[in-house]
This record gives sequence, C-alpha cells and structure tokens, in this order.
Amino acid sequence: MKIAQVAPLYEAVPPKLYGGTERVVAHLTDALVDLGHDVTLFSSADAETRARLIPVRDQAIRLDPAPLKSDLAAHLTMLHEVLVRADEFDIIHFHTDMVHFPVFGRMADRTITTLHGRLDLKDLAGVYERWPEFGLVSISDDQRRPLPFASWKATVHHGMPGELYRFSPESQGYLAFLGRISPEKRPDRAIQIATALNKPLKMAAKVDAADKIYWETVIKPMIDANPLVEFIGEIADHQKSEFLGGAEALLFPIDWPEPFGLVMIEAMACGTPVVAFRCGSTTEVIDDGHTGYLVDTIEQAVAAAGRAHLLDRAAIRARFDLRYSATAMARRYLDVYGDLLARRPFAEEALPDVVTRLRPSEDRSFAAIA
Repeated sequence: MKIAQVAPLYEAVPPKLYGGTERVVAHLTDALVDLGHDVTLFSSADAETRARLIPVRDQAIRLDPAPLKSDLAAHLTMLHEVLVRADEFDIIHFHTDMVHFPVFGRMADRTITTLHGRLDLKDLAGVYERWPEFGLVSISDDQRRPLPFASWKATVHHGMPGELYRFSPESQGYLAFLGRISPEKRPDRAIQIATALNKPLKMAAKVDAADKIYWETVIKPMIDANPLVEFIGEIADHQKSEFLGGAEALLFPIDWPEPFGLVMIEAMACGTPVVAFRCGSTTEVIDDGHTGYLVDTIEQAVAAAGRAHLLDRAAIRARFDLRYSATAMARRYLDVYGDLLARRPFAEEALPDVVTRLRPSEDRSFAAIA
C-alpha cells in the first residue's frame, strides 16, 4: 500500500527533545514500513525515518535559531508538496489539524486526519461542520466530547516501539514528573504529593515561552524552597528509560482534557506505575489498580503514590506490549485505511489488491492485539 504521512513542522520527526505528535508520526511511519508498506513522510529535513522522506523545511521550527519564522508559510509549502504528489498515494494521512481542508477537498475520500490536540476551542466546531467530508481519527474517546458530530471514523490510541524503553524491575525510590511546566499539567500538585510523602521528586520538563511567568512566579519558588525536588529540564528519548525506570511512580496530576498523554505509556514501557488524575484520556489508558491508579484529589494521589510500589512492574510492561506498541498502533491504522478504501466508489475494482490485503483479519484485528 502507498501511504503518505504528513507531519507538523514544529518538531523534528521524532523530536530531539519534548514533543508528542511528531514522535507518534515517527513511530507510526516506521512501523508501517516494517509491516511491508510503501510509506512517504513529509516533514522537515532533520527527520529520522525508514520511509522515503520528502523534506519541506531545512529543520523543525521550534529549535530553528532563526529569529523570525512563519509556521503558516512553512505548512502551506508542505501542503503544496503533498498536493503535487497526491496521485502517487492510496492514502494520505494528515497530522496537521485542519489546515489542509480547503486544499484537499476533491480527494478527501482518500485522506484520513488524526487530531492530536484538545478540541474544546471556540472556533473548531465551525470548521468540522463545514468540511464533514474529511474522515477523522481521535486518539482517545474522551477527546471527541466537544465535537460529537464530527466525521469520526475510529479511535486509535498511541503506540511506541518497545525497544526504545528499557524495563526496570526495581525502582530507585523517587517519584517522577515528565512533561511541560504549565498550569494544565499541574506540576504544583506533583510537588505537593511528593512533599506529603516525604519522597524525592525528579522533574524533567520544558518551559515554553508562554508558560515562563507561571514558571517564574509559581513553580520555581516551590522547587527552590523544597530540598526534595530536583529540576532536570528537558530530556531526550535516550534519557527516558533511566529517568522513568528509576521512578517508583510517575505522577500525572493533570487538570485539563488531556487527549492522550504519551508519558503514561512511556512509563508503562519501563514498568513504572502511573498515578493519574481522572481527567481526559486517563481512564482509557490506565487500568486502575494494575498499571497505576486513578485519583480525584490530592489526598487520594498521596495514598496511591504511597502504595504504587506494590504493583507488579513486569505486568505493567506486559500490558504496554499488548496494547501500546507501535506495531499495535500501525495495525489499527491499517484497519482504518482499509475501511476508507473499501468505501470509495468502485474500490474493489480500482484497488482490488490493496483492499483485499487490508481487510480486517485475525492477525491484524484489534481483538487479536488486545
């Protein structure tokens, strides 16, 4: 099957440091190649991929040192490159929100769009009402709630290559926070939980420009005043196994409708349980009492983090392998692609081999994976 993957240009594929969407695109692309498909990735030139790469910018936007940049111009250039090659592909898989809708209307029936962000923004409903012809994939069922009328075709949870993460059968006794320093991620809660337990807390997180005031006025003073807390800053993929694997538990104390939360499955890949607030996707990702705990209050989080060491770390890793590997994610997307092609006019006559090979089968079905 000939598949185009169209990535955002904000981070490299995969990201050099923090970044979620581009990381998922990288793992999906490589997994599809490993499953025998002909995949082309549209991304910045610093991408690392087993697919054919069409570079549309010299490097990803966030780490580009140029002082003046236009993310809109960069993405329009990429859409042009996809458009002129569109007839080469059976499926064009967009990860760029809705920016391609006005351009690809005539071929919407062979595109799929995964939405990676929150969907409770004021202006989004009008867009998805105007362009219902574009099939959408959510990354959790909870993500759909603000737009129940949209053209949803499937929910596909994220996956990661298991070999990227080293299983740690024992922890080193500290708690971990990994992500962004921002009000919705609630790093202040992580500090409160660790302090209540008198346990060390290691925080590996980036500080965006938009969150600099929050960092300077709220979180940094809490860290400076607390000898239990160690702030590490951003870390890359190769550092995550040691950081997450050494933790007794990952604290995921969010206060927003998290669409997925990659760090939860990254921790699970290391065998580390997750203590997550019941918000957004967490009820879909965490098996309460098995791969971690779901909580509603600080008091519940303190109690859960205090008993997280009792959970079976090998069973947590096994659950990751079953549900959240990159191969499992790719096979679920292949089912989505197959359904999309089968619904096209004269699909069986025009693309008999592709459709036949992508029909759900026992070895590619969700049931076989889960």
